[in-house]
Amino acid sequence: MSLNETPRSERVHIALFGRRNAGKSSIINAITNQDIAIVSDVKGTTTDPVYKSMEILPIGPCVIIDTAGLDDIGELGNLRREKTLEVLQKTDIALVVIDSSAGINEYDKEIIGIINEKKIPIIIILNKIDKCDNINELSEKISNEINIPVTLVSAVTKNGIKELKEKIINVLPEEEDKFKIVGDLINPGDFVVLVTPIDKAAPKGRLILPQQQTIRDILESDAIAVVTKEYELRETLENLGRKPKMVVTDSQVFLKVAADTPKDIFMTSFSILFARYKGDLTELVKGVKAIKKLKDGDKVLISEGCTHHRQSDDIGRVKIPRWIRQITGKKIDFEYTSGTSFTQDVKKYSLIVHCGGCMLNRRAMVQRINDAGEFNVPITNYGMLIAYVQGILDRALEPFPLAKYIWNEE
Repeated sequence: MSLNETPRSERVHIALFGRRNAGKSSIINAITNQDIAIVSDVKGTTTDPVYKSMEILPIGPCVIIDTAGLDDIGELGNLRREKTLEVLQKTDIALVVIDSSAGINEYDKEIIGIINEKKIPIIIILNKIDKCDNINELSEKISNEINIPVTLVSAVTKNGIKELKEKIINVLPEEEDKFKIVGDLINPGDFVVLVTPIDKAAPKGRLILPQQQTIRDILESDAIAVVTKEYELRETLENLGRKPKMVVTDSQVFLKVAADTPKDIFMTSFSILFARYKGDLTELVKGVKAIKKLKDGDKVLISEGCTHHRQSDDIGRVKIPRWIRQITGKKIDFEYTSGTSFTQDVKKYSLIVHCGGCMLNRRAMVQRINDAGEFNVPITNYGMLIAYVQGILDRALEPFPLAKYIWNEE
């Protein structure tokens, strides 16, 4: 991946929901002006959720998600429905498509209710208006019934598609500038030293995604990114000519980087930066404090937002469980999830340790944190746990005064 490409996790996720044959796939083709979704009169053509990363003018980089019909039937239909509902965990904007020839029913109302509960921006689309004679009367009736305005569209004639795009623009999340990786912590002209050991889990010839994105954020902030490996950090700092604003390291070489970085220079990790960028830094700090409370027999979930080839010394499956057992001295029962699967039974865990979430969009990561919070289950991430185990979390939180205060609070 080149630095000027937008990864899926950074794109606005727009998901379409509705009954079978409501025209979701046709709407996608009309919005994108491409035949990217299979369209058929046969109900249930779309089975599992289909993800398409693309640029749509004037929306910009986005992921369009086509989902199976909410009224899918049978055992397989129920599994497809579950997959459809899982999509809500990562949805930034929800488009609910209603067939004007069929009107609204309980399936539509149910998904609208779930979307509203999750506080996801929603647009109700009344499709196939070219086949409905009393469309104005019907749209008014539906709007009054669900208390949400209805957008009239014909995927066939393209009538209303321009207005639909404008509505999507109007409900886009306004958090883009608020959640920077490091840009709000530095000034133009600052040096930021990035310590990037060659990660065996990364594809050959590439940096891992958090490193790529942090470099891009530094450059966009008109600052200077200096990239080095852990064994060259001391020499790099000596040869810079002036003190850098910050050193950011891969968590797995935290101790060496902490030892080689002067105390008057901020030092943190990519994973801690992503704890704030993707999720809720203060909640993840609180989660670290729960480690010392673990007891024999407690269940701990190790969750990763991606799938990768497991190494013999895998951070999630090997190192973190070993560190937790060592620091607590307890017999802990570890369970694991990866990719888009999280857990349907949050409350059975005494702690959740999550990866940095670089492959998840912000809404998906925040939703996982909120799911844990709903059952008062502490959650933290890899980088914070590593810094805690190695006794340097207090220093790693220095760039974030509120988080450091919470960490030191009794």
